[in-house]
Amino acid sequence: MAASMCDVFSFCVGVAGRARVAVEVRFVSSAKGKGLFATQLIRKGETIFVERPLVAAQFLWNALYRYRACDHCLRALEKAEENAQRLTGKPGQVLPHPELCAVRKDLHQNCPHCQVMYCSAECRLAAAEQYHQVLCPGPSQDDPLHPLNKLQEAWRSVHYPPETASIMLMARMVATVKQAKDRDRWIRLFSQFCNKTANEEEEIVHKLLGDKFKGQLELLRRLFTEALYEEALSQWFTPDGFRSLFALVGTNGQGIGTSSLSQWVHACDALELKPQDREQLDAFIDQLYKDIEAATGEFLNCEGSGLFVLQSCCNHSCVPNAETSFPENNFLLHVTALEDIKPGEEICISYLDCCQRERSRHSRHKILRENYLFVCSCPKCLAEADEPNVTSEEEEDEEEEEGEPEDAELGDEMTDV
Repeated sequence: MAASMCDVFSFCVGVAGRARVAVEVRFVSSAKGKGLFATQLIRKGETIFVERPLVAAQFLWNALYRYRACDHCLRALEKAEENAQRLTGKPGQVLPHPELCAVRKDLHQNCPHCQVMYCSAECRLAAAEQYHQVLCPGPSQDDPLHPLNKLQEAWRSVHYPPETASIMLMARMVATVKQAKDRDRWIRLFSQFCNKTANEEEEIVHKLLGDKFKGQLELLRRLFTEALYEEALSQWFTPDGFRSLFALVGTNGQGIGTSSLSQWVHACDALELKPQDREQLDAFIDQLYKDIEAATGEFLNCEGSGLFVLQSCCNHSCVPNAETSFPENNFLLHVTALEDIKPGEEICISYLDCCQRERSRHSRHKILRENYLFVCSCPKCLAEADEPNVTSEEEEDEEEEEGEPEDAELGDEMTDV
């Protein structure tokens, strides 16, 4: 049974200046499924909607390596200076303008039973009301023989960084249904996410777990069942049902990234400074990121994933008219217009990053087939349909053979966290 639009929109957070969410979900085609469409004019730069996830969870390796985040909303818990010290490996690292750090440690609370940390009393209570009563290990938090700890260790042993999913997202789905007063409503909400064929599901599981995925999937299913079995969800615990649940999370999980350091940098950017002071601060931040890259590489943020009902209805385009972000340093997802969007126009985001979108049509299709199991037919791909079927790497090899000018300019690949 499909969830009602009231169910779906109940997870949207109010947008200033708009009485209602200016979108609707429509069926597009059997190939694309659902899509999200504007119901009124949306201007470039406008926030289309803000959505909180049905469930979210931090990646397990990310948490193990001391990326400290709220166990419910994934808000970064470290002060910006602490974050910089850990990422640079320099305990004495000092940040100017410490007053710009938005982290409020005085508001942090932990679960009195298992000691997991939350950014606020609101998050601790929200977690307890939705799923944590089922998942709280109590004093067994560090016991390697606790069923949930065995499940998490098994997951870490088969899914290494860079992480793209977490078994705990599935665990929170089950726990949410187990705790819910209206179980049918939550089951309907989880059923909103796209379903794949058995062969497509196997491809997704293979992508997440590697070549030995069948044996690993069965091990995870057994441990998952031991830790969380629920009669009302018995189908999720069968081999086919667990594979489907696994594929649902692998396909629909939206990555979430939070960083107290990033928030501090953006606050610094907003300062009104004398030109000389601005130049000094910018040079400091540039050097800080170089030091972080040398010590930590690309792993800058607290990272996890969540299931967003409305966002999951946004189809992909290589020329998107909207983008997702997490500007509040927690799991609240903002969808923002990249251009004016007319009433009746489909709202599309990109599943590819900026660099991937600049690659050849063949390379883009290869990435999308391997990770999302579809062939893109957006305007850009249709316009480039006559291009040769070679990947960007093959094109680059040809360019290298032809030779490049010695003074060819190198692009700055530093990503703004």
